[in-house]
Amino acid sequence: MVDLTQIMDDEVFMAFASYATIILSKMMLMSATTGFYRMTRKVFANPEDCVTFGKGENAKKYLRTDDRVERVRRAHLNDLENIVPFLGIGLLYSLSGPDLSTAILHFRLFVGARIYHTISYLTPLPQPNRALSFFIGYGVTLSMAYRLLKNKLYL
Repeated sequence: MVDLTQIMDDEVFMAFASYATIILSKMMLMSATTGFYRMTRKVFANPEDCVTFGKGENAKKYLRTDDRVERVRRAHLNDLENIVPFLGIGLLYSLSGPDLSTAILHFRLFVGARIYHTISYLTPLPQPNRALSFFIGYGVTLSMAYRLLKNKLYL
């Protein structure tokens, strides 16, 4: 059985924990950004949220969609679809004993790609900016999964 202090002394695991914290904080910021846009633009998805700004029929005008709110929401959804697999595969990868420099390269590329993806989504930058950043992050996760399956797992 592995001692928890051994894991906490492992440089690769600590690097993963650092980059996972950065990317999860960024994802949490996207939740706050979505809420900020909803409040400042008075655009809500649920009738009970509209009551703050009006009563009865007057409240219904706030129950609508807005292009800017939807763009932020889609960026956040895209984070959920990509960060969760990175966290699972990255954790297993970091515990498999990879080379520190290779692992840090994987983690940095993923975090950088996700941050750039958000910037290119919210700005919005012309394609292929967003697509390239998506595929870099996706490729990093696939690379870690491939290395795990090839070298460490018993199939």
